Amino acid sequence: MSNEIRVRFAPSPTGYLHVGGLRTALYNYLYARKVGGKFILRIEDTDRTRYVEGAVENMIKSLKLVGLDFDEGPGAGGEFGPYFQSERNDIYNKHVEELLEADKAYRCFCTSEDLQKMREEHQAAGLDTRYDGRCRHLSKEQVQVKIEAGDPFVIREKTPTEGEIFFYDVVRDKVTFPWDMVDDQVLIKSDGYPTYHFANVIDDHYMQISHVIRGEEWLSSVPKHLFLYDALGWKAPKMAHLPLLLNADKSKLSKRQGDVAVEDYLAKGYIPAALINFVSLLGWHDKGNQEIFDMNELIKAFSLKRISKAGAVFDVEKLQWMNSHYMKNMKKTEVAELAKPFVESTGLDLSDNGKYLACIDFARERVNLLTEVAAEIKAFYQTPELPEEFIELSKEENSQKIFKFWAEKLAEKAGWTGAEINALIKETTAATGAKGKNLYFPIRLALFGTPHGPEIPMIINLIGLEEAIKRFSNLVV
Repeated sequence: MSNEIRVRFAPSPTGYLHVGGLRTALYNYLYARKVGGKFILRIEDTDRTRYVEGAVENMIKSLKLVGLDFDEGPGAGGEFGPYFQSERNDIYNKHVEELLEADKAYRCFCTSEDLQKMREEHQAAGLDTRYDGRCRHLSKEQVQVKIEAGDPFVIREKTPTEGEIFFYDVVRDKVTFPWDMVDDQVLIKSDGYPTYHFANVIDDHYMQISHVIRGEEWLSSVPKHLFLYDALGWKAPKMAHLPLLLNADKSKLSKRQGDVAVEDYLAKGYIPAALINFVSLLGWHDKGNQEIFDMNELIKAFSLKRISKAGAVFDVEKLQWMNSHYMKNMKKTEVAELAKPFVESTGLDLSDNGKYLACIDFARERVNLLTEVAAEIKAFYQTPELPEEFIELSKEENSQKIFKFWAEKLAEKAGWTGAEINALIKETTAATGAKGKNLYFPIRLALFGTPHGPEIPMIINLIGLEEAIKRFSNLVV
């Protein structure tokens, strides 16, 4: 094995990219970039019953949308391919034969019905319901008879039944498991495909993976994996198991709860960089109190040693706050580009780029999500409908005086500067006696459909003089 740092993200193509998967991918990516190593994408598609068409393409698209480019993997090439486990069966078959020969694995002929009956009997007797290893004692002759009879079988690893195993985890330090808590894991299923556990070990060895960085749920599987490394005479990679992601009520963040897919958050209008920043802090923190990081800052600051053991709460309110911060502080042109698909989907015509950028500058101070921009700027593009609660205000004598005054005054000349509009506001007070909210509310209501909103010269500048006159005239009764 080389001394190069090589890490991998190895998802199963069973659907979308979960935010937990995004965090695993991100931490692998950050570590690789920090130390000048390689970040590899490997598709663990050996469970054909759970394979979802299009899931691989969707996963790669999601990773690229948030800026996680892999060095090796599907479409990127690399000298350790193929990067789909379903295309690596010859390698797995070769090594499972080695394990059988060395009596480190055995064929198990128990049917699913046998296993179910065993579990029920054990449960009734108050015993452990894991597989009890009944087939590991079959003689070679008994095994041969069953093979010749065409009985289906799986291949299991033959783990020790006594003593304990310990290993060092980068996050958890020393971890110990008694062997009697570790079951004889299936390595090759009856369909001939390897399980995750077997393919994972073989591929990590052949792809020269130096560090396995993955979720805490895999911690209890490490003894099974280390047994295989030892049985095959290989050096195991270093391990780092990430803390669980939790809901606000401290329950585990689950795929079944909805709104946990990366694409869902992007579709809701979260900025990719904000989502990455937020996810980076779910289990890791910098030495100081810094919370806002761009990708380069994350790479520089990241350390496996600063990953926490405690579960990390996925706080949607904090994500919204962070997204709002990004909208306010990113370049205006970047926010405009990210918001464009959402705004155009509502039918607004954004052909005037100068106008659109001005609208973005206004909206980004007032919204949390890209999806909220269209509603915030709609009145700059379309004559607003008066909300029900303001119809009475529009019909009041004071409002009607102001509408008539502005419709007539604005029509007197072809162009108005901001200073002239502000002078007209003062002139309105002299002509109608209105001031304060009695002055500003009706003007904004006519121009923007709400008593609150942007500066009046800005509205007129963006909607155009003709449209402004029309909006005042429309409300005169």
